Amino acid sequence: MTEPLHVSELFYSIQGESTWAGLPCLFVRLAGCNLRCAYCDACYAWQEPGTPMTVEEILAWAASTPGVPVEITGGEPLLQTAAYPLMRALLREGREVLLETNGSLVLDRVPEAVRIIMDIKCPGSGMADRNLPDNLAVLRGRRERSCRDEIKFVLSSEDDFHWARELVARTGLAAMHPILFSPVRPLLDPAALAELLLAYRLPVRLQLQLHTLLWPEKTRGA
Repeated sequence: MTEPLHVSELFYSIQGESTWAGLPCLFVRLAGCNLRCAYCDACYAWQEPGTPMTVEEILAWAASTPGVPVEITGGEPLLQTAAYPLMRALLREGREVLLETNGSLVLDRVPEAVRIIMDIKCPGSGMADRNLPDNLAVLRGRRERSCRDEIKFVLSSEDDFHWARELVARTGLAAMHPILFSPVRPLLDPAALAELLLAYRLPVRLQLQLHTLLWPEKTRGA
């Protein structure tokens, strides 16, 4: 029998990030995180223990809202080994499954039908030394098998922008995956990031957190 998952929150909302932004989506936020990013906007996911739930209980909750993608996020969802049977169970039920991960844990066990949205931590996060270079090879191999994954950089300064820009150029990531550049407000003004993207003609997407624009007063469940 699969061990229970520790769930920070379950909610139905508009997807605020990634190339899926703007679509209705179910969110399974799992508790726990192995990183402490300077700009973390979901600290409660690792400060609070979460509620134990079985895979079956989560599936029953998701069944009440059919026909929309399910994103498994955190914290860092892959810290919980039961995240893997949850992903497989959702796929068996015909759900589109997204996984948002901080990129510090190996991704080679993630089912190929799951869409991975992987962070690469920039220096401003304080966690850049926790990036796992092997994951770029994992994503490259998945791409060769027609998996559609995405890579996100969260930028808190112009220095972060140039660090990310150089990494994208050096590794050729933009030719393999959608690349998302997301500013940390108010540390990096979105308009300033837009100007940098235009100046350098980068083949990356400017990503604003749509949910924070729609519901600025909400700090969780949005």
